[in-house]
Amino acid sequence: MIDRGEGAWVYDEHGQGYIDATSGLWCASLGFSQERLARAAYDQMSRLGYYHTQAHYTHPMGARLAERLVEMAPVPMSKALFQCSGSEANDVAIKLVWHYHTILGKPEKRKIIGRQMGYHGSTCASISASGKPDMHRDFGVPLQDFLHVSMPHYYRFHEDGESEEDYSARLAEELENLILAEGPETIGGFIAEPVLGAGGAVPPPEGYFARVQDILHKYDILFIVDEVICGFARTGEMWGSTTYDLKPDMLSCAKALSAGMAPISAVLVNDRIFDALLVQAGRVGHFAHSATYCAHPVAAAVANEVLDIYEEMDVVARARETGAYMQALAEREAGRAIVGDVRGVGMLCAIELTGDKATRTPLPEIDRMAEFIAERGRAHGLLLRAIGPTLAFAPPLNSNREDVDEIFTRLGRVLDDVELALARGR
Repeated sequence: MIDRGEGAWVYDEHGQGYIDATSGLWCASLGFSQERLARAAYDQMSRLGYYHTQAHYTHPMGARLAERLVEMAPVPMSKALFQCSGSEANDVAIKLVWHYHTILGKPEKRKIIGRQMGYHGSTCASISASGKPDMHRDFGVPLQDFLHVSMPHYYRFHEDGESEEDYSARLAEELENLILAEGPETIGGFIAEPVLGAGGAVPPPEGYFARVQDILHKYDILFIVDEVICGFARTGEMWGSTTYDLKPDMLSCAKALSAGMAPISAVLVNDRIFDALLVQAGRVGHFAHSATYCAHPVAAAVANEVLDIYEEMDVVARARETGAYMQALAEREAGRAIVGDVRGVGMLCAIELTGDKATRTPLPEIDRMAEFIAERGRAHGLLLRAIGPTLAFAPPLNSNREDVDEIFTRLGRVLDDVELALARGR
C-alpha cells in the first residue's frame, strides 16, 4: 500500500521508499506531491468547486485551459473538448469521426483502424481501437467496425536485411491493402500513438508516419493522434506529433496535462472538423455528447497550474537534457546477453530482453519472468513497468540526474538477479 510520495519516490505504509521508473501510470510528470497544485485545487474549490459546461455555460479555468491548449497545439487546431481520462477522450474522438462523416452525407464511412498492441483506453470504443488481446478477452470486443494493422516494431518484426524504410513501406502497403479490401468509402478514421506506450515503448521506424499520412490523405481518412502518454514533453518536444511530424485532425491528451494530480483530458479538433459541425448544426443538430465532469473547474485549475510550471521549468529543454542522460545509461546495459534492444526518445526509453540476441527470441516463460522482474525491482526499491519482455522507463519530467542514476543503479541489480535466475534454470 502506497502511503505518500515525494519527488520521484513513493513510500509504503511501513515507510519503505521506492523510486518509480514510470511516473505511476506514465502520468506523474512532476513527481508524486506538488504543493503548488494542492494550493491551486484548494483555491479553485473554495471559489467555484463545480460547474458544468453544457448549454453554452463555461467557467474561467476551463475557458483559459482550452485557449492555451489550442495555442500550444502542434498543428493548427480550432477547439478543445474536455473529458476526465484518456479513454474517454479517445471515445469522443471516435464519436466525432462518426458524426463528421455522417453529417457530410457519408454515414457508411465509420470503420476505425488501430494497430496491434496500440493502447487507447479501456472503455468499449477505446479498447476496441486498441490492439490488446488480453484486454479484449471475455468482453465481446473489438466492437464491429474496428480493424487493426501490424504494430511498427522494427526490432522484433523486421525481416533479415530489411531497412527501417523498407519495413515502413511494407507496413504502409499492409494498411493500404486493408483499406482497399474493406472499401475506402467505409474507413472513417485511423488512430495511433506517436510512440507505442503500453505496446512496449516503441518509437516508429524511419518513414513510417510519412507513408501512413499519405495514405490517409489519399482516402479521406481522419487521423486521430493519441498523445495521452507522449504529450507535454515526454518525447523531448512538447508533442510527439512534433517529434515525428504528424498532422492530426484530432489530438487526445491527458495524464501529464494535470501531472496525474486531477482527472482531466482533452480532445483538440481542427478547423476542418469544427467548421463542418458548425455549418451542419442547423440541419442535423449539435454533437450530442456531454458528461457531468467535463472541464471540471478544480481539475482545470490544476491543469493550468501544471502548464505554468512546465513553462517556468522549460520542460522541453529539461526533458531533452535529462532524457539524453537516461538514454546513455540505458545503452550501457546493451552488452548484457539478455538485452536485445535499447530504444527511446526524450524521457521515454525501453530495454527489451531476449533469450537469444541473434534470433531476437523473447525470454522463456515471459509472463512469469515479468512477475519475477517486478518482484526483484521492489526488493531493490525500484518500481518497474514490465511489458512482456520489455522494461519501460518514463520517470517524472522534473527528475534530475541523481534520480536517473538511482533508477539505473537499481536496475543493474535487478538484471543481475535475472541473469542469475536464468543461469540456475529458474
